[in-house]
Amino acid sequence: MADTAQRDTDGQGVAGGVGVTALLVAAARAIETHRADSLAQDDYAEHFVRAAPASAGWPVRMRQVPDGDSDPLWGRFARYFGLRTRVLDDFLLDSLHTGGARQVVLLGAGLDARAFRLDWPPGCVLYEMDRQGVLAFKHQVLDALSAAPRTRRVPVPADLRADWAGALTDAGFDPSAPTVWLVEGLLFYLPSAAETHLIGAVDRLSARGSALAYEVKLDKDLLEHRDSPLYTATHQRLGIDLLDLFSLEPRPDSAAALAHKGWTTAVHSPFDFTRRHGRGPLPEPNDALGGNRWVFGARPRP
Repeated sequence: MADTAQRDTDGQGVAGGVGVTALLVAAARAIETHRADSLAQDDYAEHFVRAAPASAGWPVRMRQVPDGDSDPLWGRFARYFGLRTRVLDDFLLDSLHTGGARQVVLLGAGLDARAFRLDWPPGCVLYEMDRQGVLAFKHQVLDALSAAPRTRRVPVPADLRADWAGALTDAGFDPSAPTVWLVEGLLFYLPSAAETHLIGAVDRLSARGSALAYEVKLDKDLLEHRDSPLYTATHQRLGIDLLDLFSLEPRPDSAAALAHKGWTTAVHSPFDFTRRHGRGPLPEPNDALGGNRWVFGARPRP
């Protein structure tokens, strides 16, 4: 299968292809924000959903979901994104506070609003890398809200399938300083070689004291779960065929590659954090989330 992400051009923004999945995550974050037992707060998420024609009718509160948490899309899948948001929020802030880094890079930032909603340590600079169309839509919505970032924010338009490192350094990134990297919801869509290239670039640009978190799928055959409730609901109700967007190539063992280069790594199932927080998805039969893994790495100081 051709890499579908290549058909998601800058001109589309969030109107089609992979861009629409950014709206799916925004809707999930909005629903999570309004839960009584919320794991993460994102007051900007529902504004992104309402501003895009593709998602204008989607729910942004659980009371708009007739089946509640039993709904495979706006219940279980949305809760997954809420849990992921909380875990990665904690990773970013904990890494900055304990490691002392003040440089953060979001690769495939999408409609992430962390620059506007998290309490950043003084002196941080946050680089947000994504396609020009996605960043333009994001700026349009945030400007209409007169939103002000809580730290220095540097948007960097780039194609993460190509050589993006030059664009990052041109924007002011300092490869000699420790960096906290986040690759959230991106690698699913990239061919295997592009993932290897991206993780290799992160390694080359990471000084001692850097940290990294990213999300991967380790399923041997993604199509095995094509008829799962999660994929079926997303396709039939939103018109998003995730399996048509995902790369179906065998995935590289990026965690092992980093360990070989001297990083310490830990690989977790999302269900580990469900048990830790007491909320979130748990394993179920024909589970489209069963192969998802969250990888955390650190490059130790000398």
